Amino acid sequence: MKSYLIWTLVLFISLNNLFAQPAKTEATGSVIGKVIDKDLDEPIPYASVSINTAQDVLSGTVTTDSGEFEITGLPDGNYTLKIQFMGYESFSKTIAINKAHRSLQLGIIPLKTLTAELDAVNIVAERTTIEQRIDRKVINVGKDLTTSGATASDIMNNVPSVSVDQQTGALSLRGNSNVQVMVDGKLSNIPPAQLLKQIPSTSIKKIELITNPSAKYNPDGMSGIINIVLYKSANIGFNGDISTGLSYDENPVFNSGINLNYRNGKLNVYTNYSNNFGKYHNPGNIYRPDENSDQILDFLSDEKSHLIKAGIDYYINDHHTLSFFVNRNSYNGFDEGNVDIIYPDASRNLFQLFVNESANHSEQYNLDYKINFKKEDHSLELEIDQNNYKDGVTSSFDFSGRTPLRDYIDLIGTQRQRSTISLDYVNPLHDDAKLEFGAQAILFSTDVGYSSTGFSFNASGNLVPTRSTAFNYDRDIYALYATYGKNYEKWSYQMGIRAEQAEVVADTNAISAFKNDYLEFYPSAYVTFNPSEKNQYQVSYSRRVDRPGINQVNPIRKFSTPLITQYGNTDLTPQFTNSFEANYTRKLEKGSITGGIFYRVIEDQLNQAFFIDRFNLDRVILTYDNFDNTSSYGLELSSNYKPTAWWDFNASFDLYHQSQTGISEELNPNIEQPTAADIRLVERTIENTVYNVRMSNNFKLGEKLTLSAFGMYRGLNKGLQFTSKPMFMVNTGLRYEMWDGAGTVSLNYNDILNTMRSRFTGNYPYTQEGQFEWESNTIYLGINYRFGKTNFKAKKRKQRENNEQSAGGVF
Repeated sequence: MKSYLIWTLVLFISLNNLFAQPAKTEATGSVIGKVIDKDLDEPIPYASVSINTAQDVLSGTVTTDSGEFEITGLPDGNYTLKIQFMGYESFSKTIAINKAHRSLQLGIIPLKTLTAELDAVNIVAERTTIEQRIDRKVINVGKDLTTSGATASDIMNNVPSVSVDQQTGALSLRGNSNVQVMVDGKLSNIPPAQLLKQIPSTSIKKIELITNPSAKYNPDGMSGIINIVLYKSANIGFNGDISTGLSYDENPVFNSGINLNYRNGKLNVYTNYSNNFGKYHNPGNIYRPDENSDQILDFLSDEKSHLIKAGIDYYINDHHTLSFFVNRNSYNGFDEGNVDIIYPDASRNLFQLFVNESANHSEQYNLDYKINFKKEDHSLELEIDQNNYKDGVTSSFDFSGRTPLRDYIDLIGTQRQRSTISLDYVNPLHDDAKLEFGAQAILFSTDVGYSSTGFSFNASGNLVPTRSTAFNYDRDIYALYATYGKNYEKWSYQMGIRAEQAEVVADTNAISAFKNDYLEFYPSAYVTFNPSEKNQYQVSYSRRVDRPGINQVNPIRKFSTPLITQYGNTDLTPQFTNSFEANYTRKLEKGSITGGIFYRVIEDQLNQAFFIDRFNLDRVILTYDNFDNTSSYGLELSSNYKPTAWWDFNASFDLYHQSQTGISEELNPNIEQPTAADIRLVERTIENTVYNVRMSNNFKLGEKLTLSAFGMYRGLNKGLQFTSKPMFMVNTGLRYEMWDGAGTVSLNYNDILNTMRSRFTGNYPYTQEGQFEWESNTIYLGINYRFGKTNFKAKKRKQRENNEQSAGGVF
């Protein structure tokens, strides 16, 4: 780790010196001036000043704290001087550098403020829009989406191609849960299900679905990346926003958040805090007709979480920026529940009381140093990110009724660290081509300790005290990447390659359990064709990898009921995916429509395996294994349209097909009283086709009042163990603008027909059917208030979204 950091810093300094060398040129012209606010007669710092040819930007800078600027090294020629700053009218002037005018003294240049009113820190669009870019689909989050729920987890089901498992909180993209979740382009050690509950929906600027990421990105995740981009103000002065919300079904859930930002001179300082408190009730049952038994489950979770972030951006000069932030998370959970197994013969009944106390804490430290060279978009950036995570879980199990099981307590402690060092270089070779290359190291380490007061069966079938276990899992990845892109009049393309050396070591009780070192290459390619302003065609390819997660390789028991236990498999190897995709976007007069198809070839498929416990034939053991190659394909349609001034909607349809292979054991059905000798192994392949439909509507009932209506249908979904039946949901709500547009009050009624529940059937290893429920029939009340003005008193100015920075926010 230390040696890699040293070599990275050496490379960074060397590249900086190399690209910072002044080019040999005979250009001697210069332009000097000062930019001020016309009304206040005060200087405007950090205004953008550029010298432009007819085709491209030749040179540029930003104004100093006193509003002054100087651009030197200009060859002879005719140019256009442009000055821009958020909230002011742009300034343009034709200039000429020649023998008679080598140095132009432009004097004071006053800028006029724009006329549209904007007091708040962020402008939030009324409606959500969807756009297709070269490597991603971008959902620009509007008020209709942010007010549909309190947190990121609440609104994800409203996003095309994304699904949330209401039981576990796990995200799926295009029907697959192998997806990376990032916030502002950065991974977190916080479990994604917990992370999404901690992000206020009002903090989200856009959601990017990167289904075929370029070679610049870490290739983890078969389905790609879901990147949540949060707001961060670029306004001068002090500004921020505050939000709070309360939802209620059987139990109340409360959340709140505050974002503060101060920018002036060379410093930008920000801090954010959010919390979530609530109880969640999850009842369910699993019925087995072969023995007429019913497994009744009833769980209640009490969760409390806090998240705080503080950061600073220091603009050293026109070309150097240093940024640092620290992020801390705290979570406490208390879960209790009952698992009752009821038989026709009451003497066989079995009862389990489950109590689980958990707490986790995480911290993230991020340092970023960026050099912007004189040529526009020419940059070198070094980023160092350190993530630390620690949790402790105490689980107690009490049994009664007819059972050989004894009461016991499990104690599990986990510590994780991830260190990431990235060096990225970008060079626009000329006005229609760009080269990027870089290096990255990701050092990941996990230590899990387990002890129990319980008993387990040994190889002879005797009950013995459960053995304590220490599991260590290390994975180090070293990568180099390069991409090259070029634009033509109607065509553009981008190609890339990423090389990764991975070193994986797993130890159980200090005994080597698994080692795997491998070198892999991950190419990517994109081609875009724009025959007109209204039509765009795009095809892409990328190679991805699904490295086994810690829960999939951890040999320590993950959870347990009288009839189900889950363990990991330390011998798992990565699953690789070659992904092909084609998209078409049509811009309409009042909206747009996007259609796409994709095809994946999956190597060494990673999936679940189901075994029967040799010491209790009614008990299932869940684990994971690698299987033969397979494939999947699908299509997607999405549209946003505004047919009238008072009605707009977003609609989407997606359909996926995938072959899944897995191992399942079953008892010989022809034997009335089977024993362990009658267990047989079956490799099963499931052909699964599932489709989803979503539609979100907004109706303007007045200047400040909007009615929203959302509907979703999720089709039949076949898995290796269960087939999930269709489900649907209808939500409605009202949104009211207050305080001259700075505040929003929303009232939502979700799942108004109370239809959201997970119903399923299964035949392996036993015939089963059942359902799980959660608190979906909720009423939600939320308030968001945005505040802040600039030091230049530019109250009247136009929204300039392109000038806002998108980094930062809660994470």
